[in-house]
Amino acid sequence: MIRVSFKALEIQKLYPLMISRGLMSSSENLFVFASDGQHTGIGELSPATGSSWTAAQGQSQLSAFSAEGIAQDPHSNYIRMREANIDPPAMAALDVALWDLLGKQANLPLYRMLGLPKSTVPTSVTIGINPADVTRERVPEILRSSGAKCLKIKLGSPQGRDHDKEHFAAAAESAKPFVAKLRVDANGGWTVSEAIMMCKWLSERGVDYVEQPLAEGNEEGLVELFKTRPLAIFVDESIRFSPDVIKVADRVDGINLKLMKCGGITEAIRIVATAKAFGLKTMIGCMSETSIAIAAGAAIGALFDHIDLDSHLNLNPDPASGAPIIDGVIVPTDRPGHGAALHA
Repeated sequence: MIRVSFKALEIQKLYPLMISRGLMSSSENLFVFASDGQHTGIGELSPATGSSWTAAQGQSQLSAFSAEGIAQDPHSNYIRMREANIDPPAMAALDVALWDLLGKQANLPLYRMLGLPKSTVPTSVTIGINPADVTRERVPEILRSSGAKCLKIKLGSPQGRDHDKEHFAAAAESAKPFVAKLRVDANGGWTVSEAIMMCKWLSERGVDYVEQPLAEGNEEGLVELFKTRPLAIFVDESIRFSPDVIKVADRVDGINLKLMKCGGITEAIRIVATAKAFGLKTMIGCMSETSIAIAAGAAIGALFDHIDLDSHLNLNPDPASGAPIIDGVIVPTDRPGHGAALHA
């Protein structure tokens, strides 16, 4: 049987991240260890901005779930965790730990064990909502230090669309010397009429796609937006589990999954399969994760058209290692399992 243990750490961000739902400058993340007595896999819980998911609640749920020990099969454990209504980030922590353990037992990198190549898709790095002068200063710092080739600009400012435009213009101007591709994430901060207006405005400024233009729960509004969209529309908060893809497949161009939203690698693979069956593009994103969860995402990176695995690049410090950015790409290592290690 597999024994489970825990370690909680307060994680500080280098730059506080403001999105439409609020500001996050730190988070308490929970690291979950799954051991067979010889090998130990590690996973991570990271909460979302404005959510009720917490490290303490996740540990309580997983402690009860694994009190008598668990089998090491990620699939059967995932089903049992869903039936037990365990929070998705807590499910993700145990699911990733079990996959990491399997890779270590097989002495194989997780990406190879899953039959995947290493991804070659560059990651986006994120600039949060800021006053224009802060944006102008911060964007070059982020792009220079990371070597990233793509910039995701958070919009949906509570201060309105004029603020969105000022922030975007400052980010785009500052990114020009780096020839970075521009993407936008509104985190559900727009109304339908605002989204129609902003998508047209952004398309005229070379943006690749817009993510989550409307709030979760307003998926019906996507129908009108989708009809005359001038650029690709992705949804993020609207998708948690694979059946959610079916509900929006006729009104979006792609979906963004997060391990913390769906409960780990097991469901992430199902979501990708469902999205591809409907002809949709795929993206993987992140919460406030260290290199532990980022490495798990990178292990399945070859499944995605777009990648947004950058949270570990904005930590002060990252208490883990194993998810390096090389020529703009988050590359899995060749160590057994997902390849990341916790040092704190």
